[in-house]
Amino acid sequence: MDRRKSIKTLVIGAAASGILVDACKPSDKKTPEATADAFAGLDRMKEEKAAYDKIAAEPDFFTEHEMKTIKVLQDIIIPKDDISGSASDAKVHEFIGYIVKEKTELQTPLRGGLRWLDLQCIKRYEKSFVECDSKQQLAMVDDIAWPEIEYKDDKGNVVKKGKVKPNMQQGVSFFSLLRNLVATGFYTSEIGVKDLGYAGNTPNRWNGVPDDVLKQYNLAYTDKELKECVSFEKV
Repeated sequence: MDRRKSIKTLVIGAAASGILVDACKPSDKKTPEATADAFAGLDRMKEEKAAYDKIAAEPDFFTEHEMKTIKVLQDIIIPKDDISGSASDAKVHEFIGYIVKEKTELQTPLRGGLRWLDLQCIKRYEKSFVECDSKQQLAMVDDIAWPEIEYKDDKGNVVKKGKVKPNMQQGVSFFSLLRNLVATGFYTSEIGVKDLGYAGNTPNRWNGVPDDVLKQYNLAYTDKELKECVSFEKV
């Protein structure tokens, strides 16, 4: 399974579908590198910077073990590939660490999900998630990475799709939340923006009216216009 392509599709459609967590308010715009420390260098209004500083100064919510688990999970969700770095390279865990201090309603579901994950791994493998090998970790994630969805087909019939195993629903809910946060953090980072191929507002050159349009209206550029106004350079 190409996890990166799946996540990228998720993010591109997020604006219309409302899938991603509403974690970024106007006062929390990220620099290209989505790290908690990166926020401080932005040009902000005095009130905005004060609000950020207050949150950033609060003690970390996650324990060292919990953060290690998040780091492993985020790289399973968005691993490094030939195009760009991983979620860890984009420091997504720092983004998540900041967001949970601001959006405290995320704290219980995330901590509860991390503990649930460890308990499941202890039952299966007699060790915590981070202590498992990569094969065991992926097996555990595959059991909770496929939430059951319900939709209507072309004929209007209700179709249910997914492979949630019994007693896995809590894990599915946790992983869906974490995946959304990881996607949000990664695709608002410099690495993630480049991965999407988004160029933003960049300088451009106008190569003039296309030849077929000029011919349609029986027009043509003068030598002076060609020399002074039209570049005919590749963009």
